[in-house]
Amino acid sequence: MKRKLIAAIVVSLSLLGLTACGDCHLAHPLFACGDGTVDTRPASVTVDPSGRFAYVAKEGTDNVSAYTLDATTGVLTAVAGSPFTAGTRPASVTVDPSGRFAYVANLLSNNVSVYTLNATTGALTPIAGSPFTAGTRPASVTVDPLGRFAYVANEFSHNVSAYTLDATTGVLTAVAGSPFTAGTGPTSVTVDPSGRFVYVANEDSSNVSAYTIDATTGALGAVAGSPFTAGTSPASVTVDPLGRFAYVANAGPNNVSAYTINASTGALTSVGLAVAAGTGPSSVTVDPSGRFAYVANYGSHNVSAYTLDAITGALTTMAGSPFTAGTRPASVTVDPSGRFAYVANKFSSNVSAYTIDATTGALTAMAGSPFATWATNPLR
Repeated sequence: MKRKLIAAIVVSLSLLGLTACGDCHLAHPLFACGDGTVDTRPASVTVDPSGRFAYVAKEGTDNVSAYTLDATTGVLTAVAGSPFTAGTRPASVTVDPSGRFAYVANLLSNNVSVYTLNATTGALTPIAGSPFTAGTRPASVTVDPLGRFAYVANEFSHNVSAYTLDATTGVLTAVAGSPFTAGTGPTSVTVDPSGRFVYVANEDSSNVSAYTIDATTGALGAVAGSPFTAGTSPASVTVDPLGRFAYVANAGPNNVSAYTINASTGALTSVGLAVAAGTGPSSVTVDPSGRFAYVANYGSHNVSAYTLDAITGALTTMAGSPFTAGTRPASVTVDPSGRFAYVANKFSSNVSAYTIDATTGALTAMAGSPFATWATNPLR
Protein backbone atom coordinates (compact mmCIF):
# COMPACT_ATOMS: atom_id res chain seq x y z
CA MET A 1 0.00 0.00 0.00
CA LYS A 2 2.77 2.42 0.98
CA ARG A 3 4.76 1.81 -2.23
CA LYS A 4 1.63 2.05 -4.40
CA LEU A 5 0.64 5.36 -2.81
CA ILE A 6 4.11 6.85 -3.23
CA ALA A 7 4.26 5.73 -6.85
CA ALA A 8 0.94 7.47 -7.51
CA ILE A 9 2.19 10.67 -5.88
CA VAL A 10 5.38 10.61 -7.94
CA VAL A 11 3.45 10.17 -11.20
CA SER A 12 1.08 12.99 -10.26
CA LEU A 13 3.95 15.32 -9.41
CA SER A 14 5.66 14.50 -12.69
CA LEU A 15 2.51 15.24 -14.67
CA LEU A 16 2.13 18.55 -12.86
CA GLY A 17 5.72 19.49 -13.53
CA LEU A 18 6.54 19.67 -9.82
CA THR A 19 9.63 17.47 -9.83
CA ALA A 20 12.13 20.27 -9.76
CA CYS A 21 15.68 19.77 -8.51
CA GLY A 22 14.75 21.04 -5.10
CA ASP A 23 12.27 18.15 -4.86
CA CYS A 24 14.45 15.46 -6.38
CA HIS A 25 13.71 13.01 -3.57
CA LEU A 26 10.05 13.03 -4.60
CA ALA A 27 10.81 12.73 -8.28
CA HIS A 28 11.40 9.84 -10.62
CA PRO A 29 14.13 7.60 -9.17
CA LEU A 30 16.60 8.65 -11.86
CA PHE A 31 15.75 12.35 -11.73
CA ALA A 32 18.90 14.50 -11.91
CA CYS A 33 19.42 17.16 -9.26
CA GLY A 34 21.20 20.44 -9.78
CA ASP A 35 24.29 19.29 -7.91
CA GLY A 36 25.07 16.62 -10.51
CA THR A 37 23.75 13.70 -8.45
CA VAL A 38 20.83 11.34 -8.76
CA ASP A 39 18.49 10.06 -6.09
CA THR A 40 19.59 6.50 -5.27
CA ARG A 41 16.57 5.59 -3.09
CA PRO A 42 18.14 2.93 -0.82
CA ALA A 43 15.38 0.43 -0.05
CA SER A 44 17.10 -2.32 1.93
CA VAL A 45 20.20 -2.76 4.08
CA THR A 46 21.82 -5.92 5.42
CA VAL A 47 25.06 -6.96 7.11
CA ASP A 48 26.83 -10.21 6.16
CA PRO A 49 27.17 -13.01 8.75
CA SER A 50 30.82 -12.14 9.44
CA GLY A 51 29.85 -8.59 10.38
CA ARG A 52 32.53 -7.18 8.09
CA PHE A 53 30.43 -5.96 5.16
CA ALA A 54 27.14 -4.12 4.65
CA TYR A 55 25.04 -4.04 1.48
CA VAL A 56 22.39 -1.57 0.37
CA ALA A 57 19.91 -2.22 -2.47
CA LYS A 58 19.16 1.05 -4.27
CA GLU A 59 15.94 1.27 -6.27
CA GLY A 60 16.81 4.59 -7.88
CA THR A 61 20.04 3.54 -9.57
CA ASP A 62 19.44 -0.19 -10.10
CA ASN A 63 22.49 -1.30 -8.16
CA VAL A 64 23.86 -2.42 -4.80
CA SER A 65 26.33 -0.45 -2.71
CA ALA A 66 28.86 -2.42 -0.67
CA TYR A 67 30.71 -1.18 2.41
CA THR A 68 33.31 -2.46 4.82
CA LEU A 69 32.20 -2.20 8.42
CA ASP A 70 34.74 -1.08 11.01
CA ALA A 71 34.70 -3.75 13.74
CA THR A 72 35.40 -1.19 16.47
CA THR A 73 33.31 1.81 15.45
CA GLY A 74 30.79 0.39 12.98
CA VAL A 75 31.68 3.11 10.47
CA LEU A 76 30.95 2.29 6.82
CA THR A 77 33.51 2.71 4.02
CA ALA A 78 32.67 2.07 0.37
CA VAL A 79 34.13 -1.11 -1.14
CA ALA A 80 36.32 -0.68 -4.23
CA GLY A 81 34.17 -1.13 -7.35
CA SER A 82 30.93 -0.29 -5.53
CA PRO A 83 28.12 0.08 -6.52
CA PHE A 84 27.46 -3.22 -8.30
CA THR A 85 24.84 -3.55 -11.04
CA ALA A 86 21.52 -5.22 -10.17
CA GLY A 87 18.19 -5.57 -11.97
CA THR A 88 15.49 -2.93 -12.28
CA ARG A 89 14.54 -1.37 -8.93
CA PRO A 90 16.28 -3.70 -6.47
CA ALA A 91 14.15 -3.69 -3.32
CA SER A 92 15.66 -6.31 -1.02
CA VAL A 93 19.14 -7.70 -0.36
CA THR A 94 20.32 -10.58 1.81
CA VAL A 95 23.47 -12.66 2.28
CA ASP A 96 23.42 -16.44 2.74
CA PRO A 97 24.55 -17.90 6.11
CA SER A 98 27.95 -18.95 4.72
CA GLY A 99 28.67 -15.37 3.69
CA ARG A 100 29.61 -16.48 0.19
CA PHE A 101 26.61 -15.29 -1.82
CA ALA A 102 24.38 -12.23 -1.95
CA TYR A 103 20.82 -12.23 -3.30
CA VAL A 104 18.85 -9.22 -4.53
CA ALA A 105 15.13 -9.11 -5.40
CA ASN A 106 14.48 -6.78 -8.35
CA LEU A 107 10.95 -5.31 -8.25
CA LEU A 108 10.46 -4.36 -11.88
CA SER A 109 12.57 -6.94 -13.70
CA ASN A 110 10.80 -9.76 -11.84
CA ASN A 111 13.95 -11.64 -10.99
CA VAL A 112 16.70 -12.24 -8.43
CA SER A 113 20.31 -11.20 -8.96
CA VAL A 114 22.91 -13.48 -7.36
CA TYR A 115 26.54 -12.63 -6.61
CA THR A 116 29.60 -14.23 -5.13
CA LEU A 117 30.94 -12.23 -2.21
CA ASN A 118 34.68 -11.67 -1.99
CA ALA A 119 35.57 -12.69 1.55
CA THR A 120 38.52 -10.30 1.65
CA THR A 121 37.13 -7.14 0.02
CA GLY A 122 33.35 -7.56 0.13
CA ALA A 123 33.09 -6.96 -3.61
CA LEU A 124 30.22 -8.61 -5.52
CA THR A 125 30.54 -10.59 -8.77
CA PRO A 126 27.44 -11.88 -10.63
CA ILE A 127 27.35 -15.67 -10.83
CA ALA A 128 26.76 -17.62 -14.02
CA GLY A 129 23.06 -17.74 -14.88
CA SER A 130 22.13 -14.65 -12.87
CA PRO A 131 19.51 -13.20 -12.70
CA PHE A 132 16.97 -15.94 -11.93
CA THR A 133 13.26 -15.63 -12.69
CA ALA A 134 10.88 -14.81 -9.86
CA GLY A 135 7.19 -13.87 -9.74
CA THR A 136 5.67 -10.48 -10.48
CA ARG A 137 7.20 -7.64 -8.47
CA PRO A 138 9.47 -9.58 -6.09
CA ALA A 139 9.66 -7.39 -2.98
CA SER A 140 11.64 -9.46 -0.47
CA VAL A 141 14.21 -12.27 -0.51
CA THR A 142 15.57 -14.46 2.28
CA VAL A 143 17.73 -17.58 2.68
CA ASP A 144 17.09 -20.30 5.26
CA PRO A 145 19.57 -20.54 8.18
CA LEU A 146 21.25 -23.64 6.75
CA GLY A 147 21.81 -22.05 3.35
CA ARG A 148 19.82 -24.70 1.50
CA PHE A 149 16.80 -22.78 0.24
CA ALA A 150 15.86 -19.25 -0.81
CA TYR A 151 12.38 -17.69 -0.75
CA VAL A 152 11.01 -14.62 -2.52
CA ALA A 153 7.75 -12.79 -1.77
CA ASN A 154 6.11 -11.68 -5.04
CA GLU A 155 3.86 -8.70 -4.36
CA PHE A 156 1.77 -8.63 -7.54
CA SER A 157 1.49 -12.38 -8.24
CA HIS A 158 0.51 -13.00 -4.61
CA ASN A 159 2.83 -15.93 -4.05
CA VAL A 160 6.22 -17.09 -2.82
CA SER A 161 8.93 -18.41 -5.14
CA ALA A 162 11.04 -21.17 -3.59
CA TYR A 163 14.47 -22.29 -4.75
CA THR A 164 17.17 -24.76 -3.83
CA LEU A 165 20.51 -23.06 -3.40
CA ASP A 166 23.67 -24.69 -4.76
CA ALA A 167 26.19 -24.52 -1.92
CA THR A 168 29.12 -24.39 -4.33
CA THR A 169 27.91 -21.95 -6.98
CA GLY A 170 25.00 -20.10 -5.37
CA VAL A 171 22.77 -20.99 -8.33
CA LEU A 172 19.03 -21.00 -7.69
CA THR A 173 16.80 -23.82 -8.97
CA ALA A 174 13.02 -23.59 -8.63
CA VAL A 175 11.56 -26.05 -6.12
CA ALA A 176 8.89 -28.42 -7.46
CA GLY A 177 5.48 -26.83 -6.92
CA SER A 178 6.87 -23.30 -6.76
CA PRO A 179 5.49 -20.65 -6.56
CA PHE A 180 3.36 -21.23 -3.45
CA THR A 181 0.18 -19.25 -2.82
CA ALA A 182 0.34 -16.40 -0.31
CA GLY A 183 -2.10 -13.70 0.70
CA THR A 184 -2.74 -10.51 -1.26
CA GLY A 185 0.29 -8.29 -1.79
CA PRO A 186 3.05 -10.20 0.04
CA THR A 187 5.93 -7.79 0.68
CA SER A 188 8.11 -9.45 3.32
CA VAL A 189 9.36 -13.00 3.89
CA THR A 190 11.45 -14.53 6.67
CA VAL A 191 12.53 -17.99 7.83
CA ASP A 192 12.65 -18.94 11.51
CA PRO A 193 16.07 -19.81 13.04
CA SER A 194 15.32 -23.55 13.03
CA GLY A 195 14.78 -23.47 9.27
CA ARG A 196 11.43 -25.22 9.63
CA PHE A 197 8.96 -22.37 9.12
CA VAL A 198 8.44 -19.48 6.69
CA TYR A 199 6.38 -16.37 7.45
CA VAL A 200 5.09 -13.85 4.90
CA ALA A 201 3.50 -10.46 5.59
CA ASN A 202 0.63 -9.83 3.16
CA GLU A 203 0.21 -6.07 2.91
CA ASP A 204 -3.12 -5.97 1.08
CA SER A 205 -4.92 -8.80 2.89
CA SER A 206 -3.65 -7.67 6.31
CA ASN A 207 -2.46 -11.06 7.50
CA VAL A 208 0.56 -13.34 7.80
CA SER A 209 0.91 -16.57 5.85
CA ALA A 210 2.79 -19.34 7.68
CA TYR A 211 4.36 -22.40 6.08
CA THR A 212 6.30 -25.50 7.01
CA ILE A 213 9.46 -26.23 5.02
CA ASP A 214 10.08 -29.68 3.61
CA ALA A 215 13.61 -30.37 4.88
CA THR A 216 14.50 -32.37 1.79
CA THR A 217 12.96 -30.35 -1.06
CA GLY A 218 12.37 -26.87 0.36
CA ALA A 219 8.70 -27.02 -0.65
CA LEU A 220 6.22 -25.05 1.45
CA GLY A 221 3.09 -26.41 3.13
CA ALA A 222 0.49 -24.19 4.80
CA VAL A 223 0.50 -24.23 8.60
CA ALA A 224 -2.88 -25.11 10.11
CA GLY A 225 -4.78 -21.91 10.80
CA SER A 226 -2.79 -19.87 8.29
CA PRO A 227 -3.10 -17.04 7.41
CA PHE A 228 -2.99 -15.34 10.82
CA THR A 229 -4.56 -11.94 11.39
CA ALA A 230 -2.26 -8.91 11.52
CA GLY A 231 -2.89 -5.19 11.60
CA THR A 232 -3.81 -3.22 8.49
CA SER A 233 -1.13 -3.23 5.78
CA PRO A 234 1.55 -5.34 7.46
CA ALA A 235 4.79 -4.32 5.77
CA SER A 236 7.43 -6.47 7.48
CA VAL A 237 7.75 -9.68 9.51
CA THR A 238 10.66 -11.05 11.53
CA VAL A 239 11.37 -13.81 14.06
CA ASP A 240 13.51 -13.50 17.20
CA PRO A 241 16.88 -15.37 17.24
CA LEU A 242 15.52 -18.23 19.37
CA GLY A 243 12.48 -18.77 17.17
CA ARG A 244 10.02 -18.16 20.00
CA PHE A 245 8.33 -14.97 18.82
CA ALA A 246 7.31 -13.28 15.58
CA TYR A 247 6.83 -9.54 15.07
CA VAL A 248 4.92 -7.71 12.36
CA ALA A 249 5.14 -3.99 11.53
CA ASN A 250 1.66 -2.73 10.56
CA ALA A 251 1.79 0.39 8.38
CA GLY A 252 -1.94 1.13 8.62
CA PRO A 253 -2.50 1.46 12.40
CA ASN A 254 1.15 2.44 13.06
CA ASN A 255 1.92 -0.40 15.41
CA VAL A 256 3.73 -3.71 15.88
CA SER A 257 1.98 -7.04 16.47
CA ALA A 258 3.70 -9.73 18.53
CA TYR A 259 3.06 -13.48 18.40
CA THR A 260 4.30 -16.62 20.09
CA ILE A 261 5.37 -19.39 17.72
CA ASN A 262 4.27 -22.95 18.36
CA ALA A 263 7.57 -24.85 18.25
CA SER A 264 5.91 -27.96 16.84
CA THR A 265 3.53 -26.54 14.26
CA GLY A 266 4.73 -23.01 13.50
CA ALA A 267 1.30 -21.56 14.30
CA LEU A 268 1.12 -17.98 15.59
CA THR A 269 -0.74 -16.82 18.70
CA SER A 270 -1.17 -13.12 19.38
CA VAL A 271 0.63 -11.65 22.39
CA GLY A 272 -1.93 -9.15 23.65
CA LEU A 273 -2.49 -5.78 22.02
CA ALA A 274 -0.18 -4.38 19.38
CA VAL A 275 2.35 -1.80 20.63
CA ALA A 276 2.49 1.69 19.13
CA ALA A 277 5.19 2.58 16.62
CA GLY A 278 5.84 5.73 14.62
CA THR A 279 4.04 6.69 11.43
CA GLY A 280 4.11 4.11 8.64
CA PRO A 281 6.31 1.41 10.19
CA SER A 282 7.98 -0.33 7.26
CA SER A 283 10.61 -2.67 8.68
CA VAL A 284 11.11 -4.59 11.93
CA THR A 285 14.12 -6.50 13.25
CA VAL A 286 15.27 -8.11 16.50
CA ASP A 287 18.88 -7.89 17.71
CA PRO A 288 20.99 -11.09 17.93
CA SER A 289 20.63 -11.26 21.71
CA GLY A 290 16.84 -11.33 21.41
CA ARG A 291 16.50 -8.51 23.94
CA PHE A 292 15.71 -5.54 21.70
CA ALA A 293 13.50 -4.84 18.68
CA TYR A 294 13.75 -1.94 16.24
CA VAL A 295 11.23 -0.55 13.76
CA ALA A 296 11.92 1.87 10.90
CA ASN A 297 9.05 4.36 10.60
CA TYR A 298 8.72 5.47 7.00
CA GLY A 299 6.32 8.33 7.65
CA SER A 300 7.80 9.86 10.82
CA HIS A 301 11.45 9.52 9.77
CA ASN A 302 12.64 7.73 12.89
CA VAL A 303 13.25 4.38 14.57
CA SER A 304 11.11 2.99 17.37
CA ALA A 305 13.00 0.83 19.87
CA TYR A 306 11.66 -1.73 22.33
CA THR A 307 12.80 -4.14 25.00
CA LEU A 308 11.57 -7.68 24.47
CA ASP A 309 10.14 -9.74 27.33
CA ALA A 310 12.03 -13.05 27.25
CA ILE A 311 9.06 -14.97 28.69
CA THR A 312 6.04 -13.53 26.86
CA GLY A 313 7.58 -11.80 23.83
CA ALA A 314 5.76 -8.58 24.66
CA LEU A 315 7.40 -5.32 23.57
CA THR A 316 7.94 -2.28 25.80
CA THR A 317 9.01 1.05 24.34
CA MET A 318 12.45 1.94 25.67
CA ALA A 319 13.53 5.30 27.09
CA GLY A 320 14.58 7.76 24.40
CA SER A 321 12.56 6.10 21.65
CA PRO A 322 11.95 7.00 18.88
CA PHE A 323 15.44 7.80 17.57
CA THR A 324 15.92 10.18 14.65
CA ALA A 325 16.67 8.70 11.22
CA GLY A 326 16.84 10.16 7.71
CA THR A 327 13.97 10.87 5.35
CA ARG A 328 11.67 7.88 4.67
CA PRO A 329 13.55 5.10 6.50
CA ALA A 330 12.62 1.90 4.68
CA SER A 331 14.78 -0.81 6.26
CA VAL A 332 16.52 -1.50 9.56
CA THR A 333 19.06 -4.17 10.48
CA VAL A 334 21.44 -5.03 13.33
CA ASP A 335 24.94 -6.43 12.78
CA PRO A 336 25.75 -9.95 14.05
CA SER A 337 27.65 -8.62 17.06
CA GLY A 338 24.56 -6.71 18.21
CA ARG A 339 26.59 -3.53 18.66
CA PHE A 340 25.51 -1.56 15.59
CA ALA A 341 22.23 -0.77 13.82
CA TYR A 342 21.81 0.51 10.26
CA VAL A 343 18.83 2.17 8.58
CA ALA A 344 18.36 2.73 4.83
CA ASN A 345 16.73 6.13 4.28
CA LYS A 346 14.96 6.05 0.95
CA PHE A 347 14.40 9.75 0.24
CA SER A 348 17.52 11.20 1.84
CA SER A 349 19.63 8.65 -0.05
CA ASN A 350 21.78 7.63 2.89
CA VAL A 351 22.26 5.13 5.69
CA SER A 352 21.88 6.13 9.33
CA ALA A 353 24.27 4.20 11.58
CA TYR A 354 24.03 3.81 15.35
CA THR A 355 25.84 2.20 18.24
CA ILE A 356 23.59 0.10 20.48
CA ASP A 357 23.82 0.41 24.25
CA ALA A 358 24.44 -3.16 25.43
CA THR A 359 22.40 -2.63 28.57
CA THR A 360 19.43 -0.55 27.44
CA GLY A 361 19.34 -1.07 23.66
CA ALA A 362 19.25 2.69 23.10
CA LEU A 363 20.64 4.02 19.82
CA THR A 364 23.34 6.68 19.46
CA ALA A 365 24.31 8.04 16.04
CA MET A 366 27.90 7.12 15.28
CA ALA A 367 30.56 9.50 13.98
CA GLY A 368 30.12 10.15 10.26
CA SER A 369 26.47 9.07 10.17
CA PRO A 370 24.52 9.22 7.97
CA PHE A 371 26.61 7.64 5.21
CA ALA A 372 25.74 8.81 1.70
CA THR A 373 24.51 6.54 -1.08
CA TRP A 374 24.34 9.38 -3.61
CA ALA A 375 25.78 8.68 -7.04
CA THR A 376 27.24 11.04 -9.60
CA ASN A 377 24.79 11.78 -12.40
CA PRO A 378 26.10 9.85 -15.43
CA LEU A 379 24.50 12.37 -17.80
CA ARG A 380 26.55 15.30 -16.53
